[in-house]
Amino acid sequence: MTVTEIAAEVQCITYYSEETNYLVARVKAKGEPGVVSIVGAMAKLAPGEMVRLTGQWVEHPRFGRQFQVQSAVSSMPATVNGIRRYLASGQIKGVGGVLAERMVDMYGARVLDILENEPDKLLRVEGLGKKKLSGILSSWSEHREVRSLILFLQTFEISTGYAGKIFKLYGNDAIARLKANPYDLIYEIRGIGFRTADRMALKLGLDPGSRDRVEAAVVFSLFTASEQGHLFFPAEELYERILGMLDGVIDPITFESALAALEEKKRIKTCPLPEQDIPRAVYLHHLYGYEREIADRLWGLCTHGGSTGVLEKARGLLPKIEAEAGLTLSEEQRRAVQTAIGEKVFVLTGGPGTGKTTITRMVVRALDKLGHKVKLAAPTGRAAKRMSEATGFPAATLHRLLQYSADGSFALSEDNKLKADALVVDEASMLDVRLCAQMLRAMPLTGRLILVGDVNQLPSVGPGNVLADILDSQAVPAERLTHIYRQAQKSLIVVNSHRVNDGQFPLQDRERPEDSDFFWVEMDDPAAVKDKIVELVSERIPRSFGFDPVRDIQVLSPMHKGEVGTMALNDALRARLNPAGPEIVRGNTIFRRGDKVLQTRNNYEKDVFNGDLGFITAVDPEEGELLVDFDGRDVAYDRTDLDELSPAYAISVHKSQGSEYPAVVTPLLTQHYVMLRRNLIYTALTRARKLAVLIAPKRALAVGLGKSGSEKRFTHLRFRLQEKFNR
Repeated sequence: MTVTEIAAEVQCITYYSEETNYLVARVKAKGEPGVVSIVGAMAKLAPGEMVRLTGQWVEHPRFGRQFQVQSAVSSMPATVNGIRRYLASGQIKGVGGVLAERMVDMYGARVLDILENEPDKLLRVEGLGKKKLSGILSSWSEHREVRSLILFLQTFEISTGYAGKIFKLYGNDAIARLKANPYDLIYEIRGIGFRTADRMALKLGLDPGSRDRVEAAVVFSLFTASEQGHLFFPAEELYERILGMLDGVIDPITFESALAALEEKKRIKTCPLPEQDIPRAVYLHHLYGYEREIADRLWGLCTHGGSTGVLEKARGLLPKIEAEAGLTLSEEQRRAVQTAIGEKVFVLTGGPGTGKTTITRMVVRALDKLGHKVKLAAPTGRAAKRMSEATGFPAATLHRLLQYSADGSFALSEDNKLKADALVVDEASMLDVRLCAQMLRAMPLTGRLILVGDVNQLPSVGPGNVLADILDSQAVPAERLTHIYRQAQKSLIVVNSHRVNDGQFPLQDRERPEDSDFFWVEMDDPAAVKDKIVELVSERIPRSFGFDPVRDIQVLSPMHKGEVGTMALNDALRARLNPAGPEIVRGNTIFRRGDKVLQTRNNYEKDVFNGDLGFITAVDPEEGELLVDFDGRDVAYDRTDLDELSPAYAISVHKSQGSEYPAVVTPLLTQHYVMLRRNLIYTALTRARKLAVLIAPKRALAVGLGKSGSEKRFTHLRFRLQEKFNR
């Protein structure tokens, strides 16, 4: 597309995000008939301003012809009417329509020059005193500084969407701070990577071989590795990574000097790991601390001792509890219940149909009858809700239980312990090292910790592989459930989950398909698969099984992008299931009344959590507000909150962890090659309660089944536990 330049006067602002600087406005452009739309990341504009825009004309499928802005340079309004509209726009805090009218009436086109150079003259304006003028000047100054910062960022080809965050962090010193060390952006502004900061640094004249540059590359590389689940990286492999990042402009001496400097600043920690034949591992300092802390605290909890006679009392209680529940525990189950009650730390793991829920329920009931105060928790809201339903006892997210605050701290910690005799945590495979360490800080040494989870599922999204490392260490008592109980054997979802976990192809019930809870459709063409998913969700599954297409059926995809990624599938499913209604458009995302949406981060003020599913019940396009029903409770969102929501007709397999749905439809195609793994397929299948539909060609399934588990994560918790417990 052709890049062009236009000059325009701003007429009105349709949408603006303080968080991202994304703006939609209507302008009168020179040479263009009528009023046209402009969209893009830029400084906040105001009606009346003159702008010179560089970008491209595009045809939006929904909103028609619009100018997509790449860069924008604005100037103050030139006419009296333009100045009046500008001042009345709310751009400058404290100036409304009435005051703007009075200011322009008194000083005409000179009013902006007076605001900049002779502000005391404005005290002559009716209704404008010293206190109010002070606030106006402060807002005017910030407005001017942000504009300067945006122009500075554009010079270095950095998205102006970061301007607000940078200004909030550095204030009026922003440009000076960036010139002094652009690499600070990597550490302090989420979303700005090494390449962006590096481009600025090199344009500012930094030596390509400088130690500062290598230090920034090391830290960024380790942060990137942590987002892939690693706690450390071997120094030799890290050097190769840095060599590639810096295009070979680095030598071993500078690399070693950078490591030494970072270790002195306590940003990293290096140490040998002979148990893994790693001469030197390089950790981010906080991740090293979490890993050691988990080992130390688990050892301290296990060795502190517990109340005597608990196990004997529990053995006497079990027959009564079984009778009340109307079941008889197997020997394996009874052993697991007794071990959980008798040990200070216990891990219970097993796949679907192996009795984890039954054992957990029996453990909680037994401890409760023994007079123990038991707390139940899980990493996500949906997992906590399922845990509560299964046990009959209240459960909370771990963040809520530990009283997490918006500033990242937890009220319950070393100096303010959890008031409980036992803590039972479900979906423990989702624990990363930070949350696990915080949980252990809050555990009283007199308490019991019971971790329940399926170690064969996908590991935590955050760094570490906590549950697997604890199990592999064999340092604490554990029970791996393997027996599938008779009732569960009737379910092909259960049977095939275990087959997938063993690397075998799933089975189908070809004799009585109408009674089956599992179907495998062999297709590979992405366009055809997308159409098939829409048909299955909107017509065939509801007609055959009676499921509500929006509330009961969940599509899970391995990826976000691509023809059968979550983004494309959400658009296609919305078009069929919820084609019209009041809506708010935020960037490229539509929020329409009736949509299914997913909360993507914990929000303690709203009492909604990462992974919670809701349904939009009301939309006010004018005010940019909507209501979302989360399990019968309406929660209000305005435009500034909408980044916390995403469409949820289709979500990623990773986002489904800790949740279950009546029906699940999962495409696994050869285009998903990089994501196809046994535990991803297993996780998708085990999210389904009553029906699972797998759409995959045999070759794609063979690829996934052939890759056991995830990519290796560099962790050392297993060996730290063995060292502590084998002293």
